[in-house]
Amino acid sequence: MSEAAALPPFSEQALQFLSVLSGLALKDAEGHVYPDVVTFGFWCRKASLMKQRAMYDDLSVRLGRGVVFHVAPSNVAVNFAYSCVAAFLAGNASVVRLPSKKFPQVDIFCRLWREALAQVPELQQYFLFVRYGHEDEVNARYSSLADTRVIWGGDETIRRFRQYPLKPRANEVTFADRFSLAVIEADRYMASEGKDALAQAFYNDTYLSDQQACTSPHLVVWFGERTAEARRAFWERLHDLVAKEYDFSAVQAVDKYDALLRLGAEMKLRQVKMEDQLVVRAEAEKLTPRLMEVRTGSGFFVEYIADDLAELYPVWGTMTQTVSYFGFTSKEIQATVMAGCPRGVDRIVPIGHTLDFSLFWDGYDLIRSMSRVVGVV
Repeated sequence: MSEAAALPPFSEQALQFLSVLSGLALKDAEGHVYPDVVTFGFWCRKASLMKQRAMYDDLSVRLGRGVVFHVAPSNVAVNFAYSCVAAFLAGNASVVRLPSKKFPQVDIFCRLWREALAQVPELQQYFLFVRYGHEDEVNARYSSLADTRVIWGGDETIRRFRQYPLKPRANEVTFADRFSLAVIEADRYMASEGKDALAQAFYNDTYLSDQQACTSPHLVVWFGERTAEARRAFWERLHDLVAKEYDFSAVQAVDKYDALLRLGAEMKLRQVKMEDQLVVRAEAEKLTPRLMEVRTGSGFFVEYIADDLAELYPVWGTMTQTVSYFGFTSKEIQATVMAGCPRGVDRIVPIGHTLDFSLFWDGYDLIRSMSRVVGVV
């Protein structure tokens, strides 16, 4: 792998391989059980990748950095695959530490990768997927090989891996613990005929990952005149969906009840009455930076009623990643962000699309972060 050529970004080799991988993912009977496997297949189609290639105007003077060592998060099944693909599109070989949690999707992707490489065997040196425990010697070895290290595991994982030295010229891309929120315009929600579809979209953003993904909203902010009516309709639909589709355990109920009592005492959050603990809601009197620390999971939401998007500035600090929305336009939210110049907010997406992967993530341009410029004077 250390002798593999540094390819240009969006090389023909990368596009060819990912086209094969996409076709296998979209046709795989076992993979079709998992929406995230199918979504990955669509994302890797050549037509999709060519659209993303068109966003770059300097690819003719770029090459990959060499070897990228990826530390995947333990709580998201397919993140490792996207991270590896981004590195390959940038022109690199990859060592990928797989999630420690045993996701069926991981096994499916490893099999699909083997099948794709059987068709394009000359690219085998560009991929190594490994799984191991908290072993200092192995972490240090892969870090010493890396020209770029990508860490997805959050603050504690970043701190742990920074004890392992990198090459003098290596760089690092880190994805720390983040906080995300949703904004909903109540009047437009009540006028919408897609209330059930929005409940499903919000469910996908939150419960599919037990609210553990950095993109999952933990705060829901309501705007408009009909907030009481809209909140009742929204949460009732979500509750019905959770009751039907979500596997809820007793320990999750205890964790959410504990968080509710603790946050009620510490931050004066007020419980909103619900029929059970499938959906737990707490209402905030005001927005404060402390709310960015509320990430209980498993369906625990803080709510706030606001008059103007500018009220969100206190929770748009450095920890804030994604703002998902309904009833607003992305330009309305973007304009508020740019006018207030907060140190946070890296993504603005419609509700239902928070998990959609992009080559621009957490404020990083992954292609440019994992490639280098060959300067010419």
